[in-house]
Amino acid sequence: MKYSLKILRGTLAPALILASAMAVRAAGEGGNPAEQTTGTMFKWVHFVILAAVAYWLFRKVLPPVFRHKADNISAAINKATVAKADAERQLKEAEAKLTRLEEEVAQFRTQAKTEAAAELERLRAMTKLDAERITLAAKAEIEAAERAARVELKALAAKLAVDRAESIVAKELTPAVQEAMLNQFVQNLQERPN
Repeated sequence: MKYSLKILRGTLAPALILASAMAVRAAGEGGNPAEQTTGTMFKWVHFVILAAVAYWLFRKVLPPVFRHKADNISAAINKATVAKADAERQLKEAEAKLTRLEEEVAQFRTQAKTEAAAELERLRAMTKLDAERITLAAKAEIEAAERAARVELKALAAKLAVDRAESIVAKELTPAVQEAMLNQFVQNLQERPN
């Protein structure tokens, strides 16, 4: 309401001054000053009203619209600037990675060779250890088989010795020898103290 009163006061004073100036001019030219003044006055009042509306439109309505558009454009420019800076940063990182790519490939190759050599050595050591374990197990089996064969051989030898002794004793043990042995055993028993 205050703004429309200010606009009305601001446009009314120049309109009155303009109307009085037109009346003075019409009186100086002659003719019917009322008709000329009224027609010209309506033209000027119409002009003043249009000027006031244009003034109000450019002063009150359009600046916020322009300001809003300018803010949107400024925000878009800021976003574009940030996006451009980010893209440039990513481009620099990509270029740096590309320049280091050869070094990284060479480093990976060296590392792969080192790891392969270490794995080969580990496999060789494991194979050697397994071979030693197999050798020890084979030696233990051979020793166990040898012991079992010796025990079996001793048992066989003892059996053969017993069989041979039996056959010798059976040949040499006649009834007269048996009686003599029995008498000697009895005599040994009698000589012993209880």
